[in-house]
Amino acid sequence: MDEASPLLLPDHAERTHVAFPSLLEAVDAWWGGHDADALLRREMEQVNAAAPGRGHSTDVERLERRLAQQEKALEGFFAKVEKQQALGHAIQEHWSHVDGLLTQTREAVERQGWDGVRSAIKGIPWILQVDAANRTFTCLLPGEDGQPSSTQVVLHLDETVHQNAQRHFEAGRRQKDKSSGAIEALEETRVHLERAKKKEAKQQASGQVVRVKRAKRLWFEHHRWTMLPSGRLLVGGRDAKGNDAIVKKHLKSEDRYLHADLHGAPSCALQSQRGFVVDERPPAYLPEGLPAFRLSDRLDVGSITEAELSDAARLALCWSRAWGSGGAHGTVYSVKPAQVSKTAETGEFVGAGAFIVRGQRTWYKDLDMRLGLVLIAINGVPLLLGTTPEHASSLGGRWAVVSGGRTKKEQAANRIAKATGLSVDDILPVLPGAVDVVEDHDLFTARVRSNDEEEDEA
Repeated sequence: MDEASPLLLPDHAERTHVAFPSLLEAVDAWWGGHDADALLRREMEQVNAAAPGRGHSTDVERLERRLAQQEKALEGFFAKVEKQQALGHAIQEHWSHVDGLLTQTREAVERQGWDGVRSAIKGIPWILQVDAANRTFTCLLPGEDGQPSSTQVVLHLDETVHQNAQRHFEAGRRQKDKSSGAIEALEETRVHLERAKKKEAKQQASGQVVRVKRAKRLWFEHHRWTMLPSGRLLVGGRDAKGNDAIVKKHLKSEDRYLHADLHGAPSCALQSQRGFVVDERPPAYLPEGLPAFRLSDRLDVGSITEAELSDAARLALCWSRAWGSGGAHGTVYSVKPAQVSKTAETGEFVGAGAFIVRGQRTWYKDLDMRLGLVLIAINGVPLLLGTTPEHASSLGGRWAVVSGGRTKKEQAANRIAKATGLSVDDILPVLPGAVDVVEDHDLFTARVRSNDEEEDEA
């Protein structure tokens, strides 16, 4: 398509054309259909995670980028040194020509002044321009045929041919001195890179993930969060301010609101459109077999089902104070977003983080309070996911099932960090409180390597 027009003009007579019911459809065929959500997705991608190499990267990736930059800079240094030396030699090789240009230009300046010289050089192919302020002029050196070549040099009018050539040699020498420091930095980076590669290989051999340094966290990590088997995202507030943010910012018309039947429980939003999809091209630094996903704001999994609401209710209960109460079961309700309001009845007051729920509720009773923990990667970042035990088991890899218990969450987090290589700061927000390990599949303990693997490494 070359053009879209509301009517046919005379110059269209000889051109093939296709009719459309409306001009809008014709423009869409010409330029492509308009995507109203494209801008939103781009903005969310910038907020959710920066581009690889900027937002998050491993030590090996960071050092490889630094090494490539230093090698490129060093190539530039060598090129500048060679260029300056070549210009110095070229001036010496064409000594008579350069000396003649200096003499003639110097005499012309004395006779006509710089304005006169500036006008006179328009008919001289050897001189390109003059600079009165610095008393210099740019000229061309002769080629093999004796005609002006493409080699340009800046000559200082008050210096001899030797002094002009020496100026370029000194510039090349200064550039060479700079390159010596760049060479030392390059060698130092190579040493650090080799160490980082060995450390990364050792971590992967022991089953630990490579720790990724990030400029910012994914947006949902500022809340309680989890992924359901369908890929949907469930988020909940960590405090009163977080509860307000969940309802006001992240609860849409097609979502579902969940709340444990306990005072102070978090407000939770089961997202209908936002969630996670399988990462078809996970980064190479991720261990083989690690479940990898990417954040998506356009899931194609249909409407929220009753089974998903039941799973979400179990997780919402685990996030409440019921986890540390010593009980094994609890109750949660869910409602539509339109039933949740901040507007209280006359004479009543709704505090920060609290909401009024009106209308019929769907109750989920006698919910199991066991939590599945599984090591996954989202947008290339290894993270710990807290989900249902069944979902953790289906994802495979390194997972465990925990219940409320006596092991402090800090102690449990340290065990997981030591076994997996994750940061303790990334683990603590996932644990709802003190735990007891019901079932462990290499999440709380380091992966045991077989004799064949140890022989291969040796």
